[in-house]
Amino acid sequence: MKKSHGPDFKRRMIRLTECPACKGRGVVQGVFHELECGSCSASGWIDGWTCQALPLDVLAAQLGMNLRAAKKQINELKHPRATGPEASYQEGNRLGAGGINYTGD
Repeated sequence: MKKSHGPDFKRRMIRLTECPACKGRGVVQGVFHELECGSCSASGWIDGWTCQALPLDVLAAQLGMNLRAAKKQINELKHPRATGPEASYQEGNRLGAGGINYTGD
């Protein structure tokens, strides 16, 4: 089903990059003290494709999506899944006596 108008059905993840003006810090050095960066709305992140600052509500949603994706990737790296012939030995199939794993040996 092709959408022709209205908001998207799902939010898409926007590629975020560090602000080049403040180098991702959110502040720039003034004459006497640090000032909020005007290029990124003091967040340190900008849209990677348009190089424009994102509205704060969109930025908050995007940071949350990026955090969840990073946590998922870290969890997958910590607990790799078995592949190949060993996968049948690692996962229970409940086919043995009393519902235990049956490997056919």
